[in-house]
Amino acid sequence: MSNSLFRRKSISNILNEGADDVHGSGGLKRVLTVKDLTFFGIAAILGAGSFSSLGGAVFNGGPGVVILFIITGIACAFTAFCYSDFASRIPVAGSAYTYAYASFGELFAWIIGWALIMEYSIGNIYVAYSWSDYFTSFLSKLNIHIPAYLSTSYMEAKHAIAAGSSNEELLSAWNNAPQLGGLKIILDLPALIINILITGLVYRGIKESRNFSNLMVILKLGVVLLIIAVGGYLVFANDLTANWMPANNKGVTSFMPNGFSGVMAAVAGVFFAYIGFDAVSVLAEESKDPQRDLPRGMIYSLVICTVIYILLTLVLTGAVNYQKFEGVGDPLAFIFEEQNLHVGWMQFLVAIIAVVAMTSVLLVFQMGQPRIWMTMSRDGLMPPAFSKIHPKFNTPSFSTIVTGLVVGLPILFTDKTFVLDFTSIATLFAFVLVCGGVLLLPKKEKVAGHFHLPYLNAAYIFPAVIIAAIAILLYSDDHYFASLFDFNATDANVTYKVSTLIFWGLCILLAIGAFIKKWSLIPLMGLVTCLYLLTGMTAMNWAWFGSWLAIGLAFYLLYGRKHSKLAV
Repeated sequence: MSNSLFRRKSISNILNEGADDVHGSGGLKRVLTVKDLTFFGIAAILGAGSFSSLGGAVFNGGPGVVILFIITGIACAFTAFCYSDFASRIPVAGSAYTYAYASFGELFAWIIGWALIMEYSIGNIYVAYSWSDYFTSFLSKLNIHIPAYLSTSYMEAKHAIAAGSSNEELLSAWNNAPQLGGLKIILDLPALIINILITGLVYRGIKESRNFSNLMVILKLGVVLLIIAVGGYLVFANDLTANWMPANNKGVTSFMPNGFSGVMAAVAGVFFAYIGFDAVSVLAEESKDPQRDLPRGMIYSLVICTVIYILLTLVLTGAVNYQKFEGVGDPLAFIFEEQNLHVGWMQFLVAIIAVVAMTSVLLVFQMGQPRIWMTMSRDGLMPPAFSKIHPKFNTPSFSTIVTGLVVGLPILFTDKTFVLDFTSIATLFAFVLVCGGVLLLPKKEKVAGHFHLPYLNAAYIFPAVIIAAIAILLYSDDHYFASLFDFNATDANVTYKVSTLIFWGLCILLAIGAFIKKWSLIPLMGLVTCLYLLTGMTAMNWAWFGSWLAIGLAFYLLYGRKHSKLAV
């Protein structure tokens, strides 16, 4: 019996365990093509980020937030190459969890699997909230009004009252809510209902989900491109380009009115906009040719969505002054309101398609989590029920139901801000381990038709990049590094300074490692860019993330380590 916390699974064993059952007596159906996978990727990426969290990001960073979208897009591109390399080697369900098992070992695999619950399940809570916002907004345009206390989360209303908010909807929810034993009955009913419906659809099967997802992607892509075309035209036609160089509170005009720190304050919202491209990797066992199509699906969807995000950000910040996006949860519809571009039919159309967009994201994430649990169960780290395949629908039925509960129950006691921050830090952490894991994998022989991560010797290039970055920082701000060591009791940026110092320390260590080990440049750049994005996370983000990992580690030590198939 092996007691090592870092026992690894060989790639050959992973492939044998995840092999397709050719007789169809228990395996998942292989029905997805590269087009389907690309559409699933777009369905996951282009949703709550563009239709909801983009407003908060623009408010924090102004037009300059487009730079953060580019940085994040580059980080995700490097990471997508790493995911693609793993996917071509290990074309089975499980995503980063399975990849970590082959590179870092069982403990890290468990940590990744536990963290991914936050990306897929907890992240879907935010999407459900956003879906509810747009759905109730759409109904109100049809003169159908759901009471505020049935379309608002309890914690959001409570926090609004405590903070003295002037938001009429939240005040109405709190003041008009019925009471039961002194407890105000406030819940987001539409969010709960859509979660139940999506869970039922995913339970039914991959083919039905695929057709539904592809239709929704076509619809929302068409409308997003229409928003870019109409909004972009009106920005120039109405001579609004001055909004790209707005004045900040001190009257200084700048593309980054709140400075680069303001841009970095939008990390959680911007990164959340990209969450989802890795969801494609969990569909390996339902892909017709995973070693060829999975990498293409991830990369195609990421490139398409990055271009769209950059254009959307420019349209939003050109159409309306960035300061007006405070508290705006429907930014794409907001720019067409009467006081802004004043295009009523576009506002109505965006409200409809936003509901479609959110639904497609819910669908993809709700498909991802059960397949990760299924894979963990196969390894003995989760109870056997999680790997049960429905005899008729060929879906991980028990895992799907549990996922529905994990998404549905927290809707009753969480809010959007908490969920957004919680999800982003967990996903970035998973990306860091995926990029680092590729560095530990042995070289593989090239096979025609399979994806191959290009090898670029980083021995001299990567140290040169780090040295150049440090030199540029010193040249542009000779107090940059000194300021990182300047701590005081009232400093609100202590967490940022500490994480930035750790970041530069790791960069130096990685540069030394690259020179000695001759690592590949692409995964190194993915690792560094994801680590940099983590410096934008707050102390509260880290505290919640640490608590979540502690709970997961306790579960692993009490159950998973004992029941692991590698322990036999």
